[in-house]
Amino acid sequence: MVVGAISGLWFLNIFFLVIILGFVGNWLYYWLRAKQLKAGLKEEVFEKTMRKAQLIDLREKKEFDAGHILGARSLPFTTLKQRMGELRKDLPVYVYDDGKNVSVRATLKLRKAGFQEVNWLEDGYRNWKGKTKKK
Repeated sequence: MVVGAISGLWFLNIFFLVIILGFVGNWLYYWLRAKQLKAGLKEEVFEKTMRKAQLIDLREKKEFDAGHILGARSLPFTTLKQRMGELRKDLPVYVYDDGKNVSVRATLKLRKAGFQEVNWLEDGYRNWKGKTKKK
């Protein structure tokens, strides 16, 4: 009876360890890719140069409607692959989400599709201090 409980606890511990390692591995992968891409822009640079770029909000429509950077258009990450044709490859693309992880993933996807100049807002929308708009 005690042996069964101990082996059950070992199984649970191993299960949770695998889950935690998965999350850490995922975070580490995208952190390394972000460093490799060198495409993150600080807010000042992002704001100064965004008028020459296609500004894309990667958050879902509901979050976009609650507030977004002035001049941005909604293109949720979940629909990026299907709607990529709406973007021009000859213009820079600036993306942002609440943080950075989704932006890094979108940058990888866009670069793979042939977009040359793709940058993201380093600290994400939640730390944005510039002009915003609400629907």
